[in-house]
Amino acid sequence: QVQLVESGGGLVQAGVSLTLSCAASGGTLSGYSTGWFRQAPGKEREVVAATSRNDLNTHYADSVRGRFTISRDSAKNTVFLQMSALKPEDTAVYYCAARRTVTEWAPVDSQQYEYWGPGTQVTVSS
Repeated sequence: QVQLVESGGGLVQAGVSLTLSCAASGGTLSGYSTGWFRQAPGKEREVVAATSRNDLNTHYADSVRGRFTISRDSAKNTVFLQMSALKPEDTAVYYCAARRTVTEWAPVDSQQYEYWGPGTQVTVSS
């Protein structure tokens, strides 16, 4: 069973860049679609970015497209979320998620994911 742990969150000023990492253990992420979600206080969890098992299909929320990039390092068994031009509205707890797939499917519904990390807080000040 895959365990996921996020890192890299923190308190930053608007406009800067930040990279989140999601390290997997207990198994390889090979064959897994992965996604990043976020949840702000009082709001529902929403997809930020998702990528298919071989990264052939990716999805970005409209609010982050062009600013965020999802990627993975198979050798490190780690998924990244590179965030640039951060805005106060990006403030949230960020979660990574994974699910085994046999197709190039990048799920955007949180209920489609099997494994989740505990989350990392990102706070963007204006």
